[in-house]
Amino acid sequence: MAGKKFRAAAEKVESQRRYALHDAVVLAKEVAFAKFDETLEVTMVLGVDPRKADQMVRGTVVLPNGLGKNKRVLVIASADKAQEARDAGADEVGAEDVVDRIKGGWLDFDAVIATPDMMRLVGALGKVLGPRGLMPNPKTGTVTVDIAKAVKEIKAGKVEFRVDKTGIVHVPVGKASFPVANLIDNASTLLESVVKAKPSAAKGKYLRSITISSTMGPGIRIDELRIESAAKQ
Repeated sequence: MAGKKFRAAAEKVESQRRYALHDAVVLAKEVAFAKFDETLEVTMVLGVDPRKADQMVRGTVVLPNGLGKNKRVLVIASADKAQEARDAGADEVGAEDVVDRIKGGWLDFDAVIATPDMMRLVGALGKVLGPRGLMPNPKTGTVTVDIAKAVKEIKAGKVEFRVDKTGIVHVPVGKASFPVANLIDNASTLLESVVKAKPSAAKGKYLRSITISSTMGPGIRIDELRIESAAKQ
């Protein structure tokens, strides 16, 4: 059944066409056929060599309309920062105690923030948190003394983008149930951030392709030239 539904959805997409962002979002919503509220994801193929340190593309961006999901935020901080974390809306706050819980297999959270002094403890969790993309890092603002700001940004819809070893970036931009305007705002904000993160060492065409798709739906190509020129204005 899913195969039939996918084929029917794919037939609505012109495979050779490069869609304007608005048209691509409208179509992605239209061809989302699953019974659950599918996530819309943007996939970018970048003209970089991620094996070279000076061509790594990584950053964070706060999507203006969030992702339709309340992220559970864990803060690992010393006692003087614990109350700040709770006041900002952190779901779990602790120090050595939560580190021990994670070592014991507890992973009921979507993001981790730590104060710099706690990294001596958090470092031991690298093998658990790293593969899941949860390891706190100063580059993404999750190792910080400004705990309140970090918590509020994640709750507001902050996402991380990072090029993988094949030069591809995957980032969710919302749910299929979102209004078109909200999805366009989120996608535009993300794309602009990725364009601005272009490494100076990257030569040639940077945005090689951009695709948007729902969880179960077909990929829809977006006109990357139009996106790149708009982001530079």
